[in-house]
Amino acid sequence: MLRIRRAATLLATSLAMTALPVSAETLQDALSAAWLNNPALEAERDNTAIASERIEQARAQRKPSVTLFGSYVYESIDSNRPFAFNLGDRPVASAQLEARLPVYTGGRLIAGIQQAEAGALAAGAQLEAAGQSILLDTVIAYVDIIRAREVISIRLNSIRLLEGQFTAASDRFEVGDTTRTDVSLARARVEGGRAALASAQADLENALAQYALLTGLEASDPLAPVPPLPELPKTFEAALATALDLNPDIEAARFAEQAARRSVEVARGALKPEVSVIAQAGVQEYHTDGFTDSSVVAGAQASVPLFTGGLNTSLVREAQLSRRQAATRIALSERIVRTNVARAWYGFEAADRAVDASARQVEAAELAYEGAQEELSVGVRTTLDVLDQEQQLLEARLSRVSAERDRYVAAHALLAAMGQLTPSRLDLGVR
Repeated sequence: MLRIRRAATLLATSLAMTALPVSAETLQDALSAAWLNNPALEAERDNTAIASERIEQARAQRKPSVTLFGSYVYESIDSNRPFAFNLGDRPVASAQLEARLPVYTGGRLIAGIQQAEAGALAAGAQLEAAGQSILLDTVIAYVDIIRAREVISIRLNSIRLLEGQFTAASDRFEVGDTTRTDVSLARARVEGGRAALASAQADLENALAQYALLTGLEASDPLAPVPPLPELPKTFEAALATALDLNPDIEAARFAEQAARRSVEVARGALKPEVSVIAQAGVQEYHTDGFTDSSVVAGAQASVPLFTGGLNTSLVREAQLSRRQAATRIALSERIVRTNVARAWYGFEAADRAVDASARQVEAAELAYEGAQEELSVGVRTTLDVLDQEQQLLEARLSRVSAERDRYVAAHALLAAMGQLTPSRLDLGVR
């Protein structure tokens, strides 16, 4: 149904009509540059690394902590008691070493570790989604440049034909074989072609700017033809099943829901008692008196939250709402993916049929244009007839170029929706 091999061969030969040098920049070069140099993707990599550090932070809370306290103060003690000792002014130095190990936290710390792990997985899935989105945008920018340059070439050729028609109409008008109306029509078509050319040149500049934004490179002229179309699933159902299973946006939403579920346990743990084992060793030295006091303490310490003004219960309710919100986002992500798969699948099919139809249209329009020119020379056709045939030929050529671009973009958009627009799938040779 997809006719992939035939479509790939046609696309590879039609997107670039001129011979390309060996050194021409390729789509793989552009994709590799975007993968390695895009700042937005680099920021997502940093976000993933930050999420990984949160796992270490959560695990550290379950491990023993050792703290050293030290002070050096100057104290002045006076008293009105009948009998008092250790009065006067003196400097005092003290140091204390404390070790603490949490024994029971109501499951809060374990849930915190699991929450951090799920958050790291969600960040990794978001990184993958961002990477595939940038790769797709780069493919679009690349083929947009090729299309824009091809459109400019077609419009330049059309302007040359229209200028020839205008010159011929002017010459015939001079000898009385045509009317001023025919000359004006020919001139109007020339000016319309020039206006359309200016618009096409603006489209090319926009595509070049988008390409530079994504890759950090300037597109070579010309660009190398695109590789053949990737292999796609045979049925829409197969593509949708793969997307629902592997799409990184859905995976990120699922991991985010797991993290939100653990956050509820963390919030509930704050309502429960906490027990820690502690050990302390301290020394205090009175410099002027020459005395030193030392102490060693070991035991268990427990804390029970009795009243927090409703703070902890509110945090539990907030965590529960966040979990429900995360579950809703899973359903939303699945709907979006279904829509994207359907749009890409049927867009590809439509563009594939359009490429075939536009190719036949170009052949027919070329024959019609040549026939109209011959008939004009013998007086059977008018200048307007020839201009109309030239316009149809122009539209047919532009439609073919756009259909080829749309088909190539739709194929890669389908891969992205399926979660398979990866460097390994595109043979980029990057990590």
